[in-house]
Amino acid sequence: MPPSKGNILLVDDTLANLQILSQMLAKQGYKIRPAISGKLALKSIQLTLPDLILLDIKMPDMDGYQVCEKLKADDRTRNIPIIFISALTEVFDKVKAFSLGGVDYIAKPFQPEEVFARVETHLKVHHLQQQLGAQNDELQKTLQHLQTTQQELIQSEKMASLGQLIAGVAHEINNPLAAISSAMGAINHFKSQYLAQLPDFLSFLPEKQQQAVLALVQRTLAKGPSLSTKEERKLKRELIRQLEKDDIKKADLVADRLVDMGIYNNVELSLLQNTDHQKILDIPSKMSDFQRSIETIENASQRASKIVFALKRFSRFNKIEEKVKVDIADSIETVLIIYHNQLKHGINVIKNYGALPLILCHADEINQVWMNLIHNALQAMQYKGTLTIEISQQDNQAVVSITDSGEGIAEEIKDRIFEPFFTTKPPGEGSGLGLDIVKKIIEKHEGQISVESQPAQTTFTIFLPMSST
Repeated sequence: MPPSKGNILLVDDTLANLQILSQMLAKQGYKIRPAISGKLALKSIQLTLPDLILLDIKMPDMDGYQVCEKLKADDRTRNIPIIFISALTEVFDKVKAFSLGGVDYIAKPFQPEEVFARVETHLKVHHLQQQLGAQNDELQKTLQHLQTTQQELIQSEKMASLGQLIAGVAHEINNPLAAISSAMGAINHFKSQYLAQLPDFLSFLPEKQQQAVLALVQRTLAKGPSLSTKEERKLKRELIRQLEKDDIKKADLVADRLVDMGIYNNVELSLLQNTDHQKILDIPSKMSDFQRSIETIENASQRASKIVFALKRFSRFNKIEEKVKVDIADSIETVLIIYHNQLKHGINVIKNYGALPLILCHADEINQVWMNLIHNALQAMQYKGTLTIEISQQDNQAVVSITDSGEGIAEEIKDRIFEPFFTTKPPGEGSGLGLDIVKKIIEKHEGQISVESQPAQTTFTIFLPMSST
């Protein structure tokens, strides 16, 4: 049996309405819980929270408005989306429903397609909001952890590089958060400005055109993969020619909207021949924007999760000094994710990763090696150039080389770069302990580090034994 698409509570004092809605939605894959009164609905909700509530207004003893008020006053239930479904069609009733916290309003008699579209939309938004809440909680915990440890990290040279990166990491986290916030704003605007108007708008259209509009909405929600600008221009030209051939007014503007919605052919001409076709296309067009907002949230959430995961991996201090098996490539990738803000504008990263078995080492210390070396490489290039990272195996050793295209290390100081407190950086920009710590970590792992440098090419090579893997 396929999993349920969502748990829906139906509240209506008319048994016939409950049966019709229950059968309709159950066939679509939803788990349905009917309640024939407001009081029974509240008792049912206390036992198991639904994902969405379809709520009638006119009921004896306790009407839908009162039920909604009680649910919105309870912390456990205030975020459950409530769609009012009622024969009351006055503007006052709709305004009151939205002011009490309802997310939508469906007028009776309802059309099944409209109910399905609204239920699916609000369940999707609800699930996204839950996911967003979990993501935000995780991000807040991570940021709080960074804030509470920042001073400690900066005081420790071993973790000074991460301390310097906190602002960049926060920026990387704030970017997807800003994208999510903007997309949620667009979704909420769509709900309040367009979704509530859909039944009134459809009621003025002939039944055939109503079905055509709903079909157009379904097509734009099922839009295929993104097209290149060149492909879009070609499709628009072809569509304009077809529309002009069929005497559609403002064919170029209509073609622009249709292609933006992901619709390139088989357009219902009766819609476009309507004198008010621009307004008719408005709802499907905004639904396309809604779909793009959802994709933005999904992509931004994945980006934020990737950053948080990298921070967790980098910051997992091994206090008991035990070695663990580490994938060297994953270890380096973790550092690159943290440095993404510094890399994305002027650095070309070339990766040549050969296959290696897992290496037994102190994971946090090895992460620090890659961080120090990559940080030095970026500074040497002044954040403009090519960073090349190669991983290979020679005999029984793992070999990692990190090459930058900076100006190089002068021959007269090359033998001193691993000395404690030796630095060529201006005062306040470096303590001269970074490469000393790197060398000590490598030696602790019974490995070696070497450097070769000439103008536009400096390479640090690390050799780590694999005999204990």
